[in-house]
Amino acid sequence: MLKEALLWDEFTGKSVRCQLCMRKCMIDEGAMGWCQTRLNKAGKLYTLTYGRVSSLSVSSIEKKPMFNFFPGTVWLSLGSLGCNFQCHGCQSWELSHCEVKNDLRKTSYMSPEMVIKKAKQNGCQGIVFTYNEPTMWFEFVLDVFKLAKKTELSTCFVTNGYMSPKALDMIAPYLDGFCLDVKGAFMESYTRIADVSDINIVFSNGSDAKRKFAIHVEVVTNVIPGYNSNEKEMKEIAAWVFAELGKDTPWHLTRFFPYGGLKDVPPTPVDLLENLRNMGLREGLLYVYISNISGHAGLNTYCQSCKKVIVKRKEYDEVESKLIEGRCSYCKALIFGRFAFKG
Repeated sequence: MLKEALLWDEFTGKSVRCQLCMRKCMIDEGAMGWCQTRLNKAGKLYTLTYGRVSSLSVSSIEKKPMFNFFPGTVWLSLGSLGCNFQCHGCQSWELSHCEVKNDLRKTSYMSPEMVIKKAKQNGCQGIVFTYNEPTMWFEFVLDVFKLAKKTELSTCFVTNGYMSPKALDMIAPYLDGFCLDVKGAFMESYTRIADVSDINIVFSNGSDAKRKFAIHVEVVTNVIPGYNSNEKEMKEIAAWVFAELGKDTPWHLTRFFPYGGLKDVPPTPVDLLENLRNMGLREGLLYVYISNISGHAGLNTYCQSCKKVIVKRKEYDEVESKLIEGRCSYCKALIFGRFAFKG
């Protein structure tokens, strides 16, 4: 269904300027923006993907990955079509890099009310938009989140952080969790990985989410050999997390696997991830995780005080928690995060 979009300006003639993300596309009448999800029809901007669901599952929050955010709970996870990045090794390229207008027929429609009902029926802690960049169906996500907050469901946004400040300002009051994909520390890395050169907004939005809006933020970096894997770049990310988000902000180092345009790049060596994790801890971060490696000790959450395992993760859906009301059950230290309390 066509629905008038939010965040756009009229321009000369019947052209419009989209203000949803930092591409700020100028869109002529009858044309679509770079992401292919916005159409200029007779001088008004419309979203093509409102309610159009491409992927839906009930899965653990750990799969996003979010580890200090209601660990061990299940969430209704939804995705649609389109992206404002063009990551060459994207694991969900069939959703993010598709011809959106043509592939709408492969989606099914859900109203915001249907999403809330589905989450409640499955005993979910909340609703998370993932799989493709959730900013691309911003109007629908916003409507769902507004309803979620009225029904005591939590909300989460898995994002590349390239939305406009106006978009973040609009959705932040309804947002509990912000899983920020930081692809590198330098412009060169973003250009090679995602065809994006203006990267300051990614870091600015991450900082605003945490500092301005008090949203729970976790940072994810997919470590790609030869692209962003050098210690200098990783150290810059760790330093930014420490300085701008705080030492208690989780940082996930995920293992890259060959895919798409990067199918000739080898998987990330495990020892490289382990070395980078140790570097992050030396930089002062309290929670540095290694993801995408089943059973690895880097999946666990350790108490920053007594160093014991307080959340053990054998698999993403096999989570054993030693937390008691947000505290370490061994030494009673307060653990940073948001937790589902019993009783």
